[in-house]
Amino acid sequence: MTTTATKQKTIARKAPLKKKEVAAVNLTASIYNQKAASAGTIALPEKVFGLSWNADLVHQVVVGMQANKRAGTAHTKDRSEVSGGGKKPWKQKGTGRARHGSNRSPIWTGGGVTFGPRNDKDYSQKINKKMRVKALFTVLSQKYADSSILFIDSMSFGGMKTKDANATLATLAGIKGFEKLGSKKPTTMLLVLPEPNDVIEKSFANLSGVTVVTVNGLNPLVAMPFHNVVVVDPATVVPMLEAKLK
Repeated sequence: MTTTATKQKTIARKAPLKKKEVAAVNLTASIYNQKAASAGTIALPEKVFGLSWNADLVHQVVVGMQANKRAGTAHTKDRSEVSGGGKKPWKQKGTGRARHGSNRSPIWTGGGVTFGPRNDKDYSQKINKKMRVKALFTVLSQKYADSSILFIDSMSFGGMKTKDANATLATLAGIKGFEKLGSKKPTTMLLVLPEPNDVIEKSFANLSGVTVVTVNGLNPLVAMPFHNVVVVDPATVVPMLEAKLK
């Protein structure tokens, strides 16, 4: 018979493992103005900025979006497309050489290519809308948990001037945790606008460290690489993000 100690070990081995508790994130975020002064707070929705990290979901969606961007223009000719052929290179027997029927064969120089890339190949992958949206919210939640999202109540310039954009970055870099906003690395900052704005977009166009997108153009593939995300007019952007679920 099985001893009591053995039974206890068996029960303990079959007991489900406890899930690792995730620390709760404060969903009340500070809002700053263009001069880096406090401009109030905003209550963020948990379904957008309070999700736990899901690496499998994000990886699947990002890889699918990368596949959908592939043009598929690489093309090699097979033996039916290369020039030449038609006539048998030499007679079948009597020459002492190997028999060949066409110089378009893949084993001939200048012949067709075997298993090469073809422009008729479709690399696209289907991505469900709910998966794409949740992957975006998962990325935003992780960046918010890492204190990498900055909310600005509004942003405006007198004209299309890189000088003004640089000055704004230098000012915002004074906020604790965002000291590297002035970096020239291509993945330094993603600026999210509620709607297209030519003045802002062209003012930042010459700054290699900043990429400007509208909230409608925000997706996991765009958001993933950036160290900091600056959201302009969160009172408008956040409801637009929530609306992506509907």
